[in-house]
Amino acid sequence: APAFIYVAPCHAEAARPALAGWLGHAAPFDFDPGYRPHPGVERMRVGTPPVLQMAALDAALDVWDGADIEDVRARSIALCDQFIAGVEAACPELELASPRDGARRGSQVSFRFHAGYSAMQALIARGVIGDFRAPDIMRFGFTPLYIDASEVAAAIDIVAEVMGRRLWDDPGYRQRRRVT
Repeated sequence: APAFIYVAPCHAEAARPALAGWLGHAAPFDFDPGYRPHPGVERMRVGTPPVLQMAALDAALDVWDGADIEDVRARSIALCDQFIAGVEAACPELELASPRDGARRGSQVSFRFHAGYSAMQALIARGVIGDFRAPDIMRFGFTPLYIDASEVAAAIDIVAEVMGRRLWDDPGYRQRRRVT
């Protein structure tokens, strides 16, 4: 998988990679037996770029073409606010654990519930993929570039169904797995 690093320009000349790689050499195709770091951030390159993974990443980044980060952030806040309002209205047994103020919250919303693990397993079984953090936190992430308000509304309906019908109380959902 590709990995990336950012080095602030003011630190690029002083930064030293943990691993010195062939492509981080000042002149890699000179095949100099000694290592001379490339000037600047290029010295952080450690090997041949993973071409197939980079092609997939390039395609994945197309979704950002023309996207304004402020618009993406505003949409994130709106989707999270919609989820909070809908879940609180339908599921009073869930307690908001995330900041209510969107300016203090990332693109995820957490709720507390005493049976959070089993509730999350029931939600995952119905296509609402979140995660659990001990002891009682159910976390839901929102990707504003490719989900919309209708999908958030559908997720709210599923959360309401799982909670209202106590589907989380099934013994099969209590079996702890390594990954939650």
